[in-house]
Amino acid sequence: MPDHATSSSPAVQAQLDRLTALSPGADILGLERITKLLARLGDPHLSLPPVFHVAGTNGKGSTCAFLRAALEAAGHSVHVYSSPHLVRFNERIRLAGSLIEDDALAMLLSEVLDAAETGADDLKASFFEVTTAAAFLAFARTPAAATIVEVGLGGRLDATNVIPAPAVTGIAALGIDHQAFLGDTLLQIAGEKAGIAKRDVPLVTMDYAAPLRARIARAAADAGAPVFARGSAWTSEAARNTVRYRDPGFSVVTHRPRLVGAHQSRNLALAIAMLRHQGAVHVPEAAMRAAAEWAHWPARMQRLGDGPLHARLPEGSDLWLDGAHNPNAAQPVAKALRTLARGRPVTLVLGMLANKDADAVLRILAPSVTQVVAVPVPGHAHHAPDHLATIARTFGPTADTAPDVPAAFDRIEAPGLVLIAGSLYLAGEVLAMNDEIPD
Repeated sequence: MPDHATSSSPAVQAQLDRLTALSPGADILGLERITKLLARLGDPHLSLPPVFHVAGTNGKGSTCAFLRAALEAAGHSVHVYSSPHLVRFNERIRLAGSLIEDDALAMLLSEVLDAAETGADDLKASFFEVTTAAAFLAFARTPAAATIVEVGLGGRLDATNVIPAPAVTGIAALGIDHQAFLGDTLLQIAGEKAGIAKRDVPLVTMDYAAPLRARIARAAADAGAPVFARGSAWTSEAARNTVRYRDPGFSVVTHRPRLVGAHQSRNLALAIAMLRHQGAVHVPEAAMRAAAEWAHWPARMQRLGDGPLHARLPEGSDLWLDGAHNPNAAQPVAKALRTLARGRPVTLVLGMLANKDADAVLRILAPSVTQVVAVPVPGHAHHAPDHLATIARTFGPTADTAPDVPAAFDRIEAPGLVLIAGSLYLAGEVLAMNDEIPD
């Protein structure tokens, strides 16, 4: 499925237009094109500050947010490469703590696109490959203490997997997603995620079912990477207000993360485990504790503030936003709703891409909601709102459709809790409408 990006900067937009017009290389995973492209740019990926490389089906973005918070709390400047963006393409490239500026972004994209299209030897690079090369070029040219790199899709053949010797690698929660690229079973997906393992580089993981642990262990052994798994090399426990992390010879207690959901305590612990099992950057215990409250990750059970969109709701309503687009992401959202609702009616405004399992997501979310209003996802192939509403009704809630999110809010008559979910692309539209653009 193609990516989309727009910018208010004419210089950036000119390059984004070139980017969007690229050949459909996005449909073919592999490292050959990105390797050639980086070679044309002087191999910037070989000159990055120490890299924290994070894969996973769900939770990898939050884990990166906790890593960044801890590293910055320790006084370090940090580069971050993440995807997708929500509102502005600039969100994908954070340079030494700040989102890349438009002028720098336009020049970088132009340089990389020119290199990709040199002469008759057009590499047919994909949107994500060009973006990855631009990020690595920016990171190599800007001093920082550390680099956090979020895998885009899978791991083994993801464009970010050209980094030869990261400081540490990590795998967050595993689930079924992107089957067309990664395989139809969790075993296949686990093997693809574990493809980020590198010789003599610690691979830090969550605890998984025994077959998945064995598959990851086999991939790590083939790569020559030691594995540090939750439940054996390290543990974490969440209480009402705290999280305790332990590994041999070390223990730290933090507050429960500000990010909402029980799963975020596990993501915080994974980030701490990654920090503990690398030796490139010093991060004291106090900075690990600070990460719980400093970390921010937009559109992941984010409570939206008073803005133009929120103002359309009945007075006294709470507005929440989450990009939950697969069953594994929907489960913690459903659990959080049961806590947050406090007996009030819950309206789910849902828009989902056509390649996502709407039946499975609604099966999980529907028992926690009173009403569903289905909407399209602008600019993307999506499930028809009528189709989503029909599915929702089979699970109990009343269901309606609307042409967009503001119109969906007009269907809500009484104050309560409103959750917008189903797609990060939809989440980006919502953040822009409510004047909460990520920075």
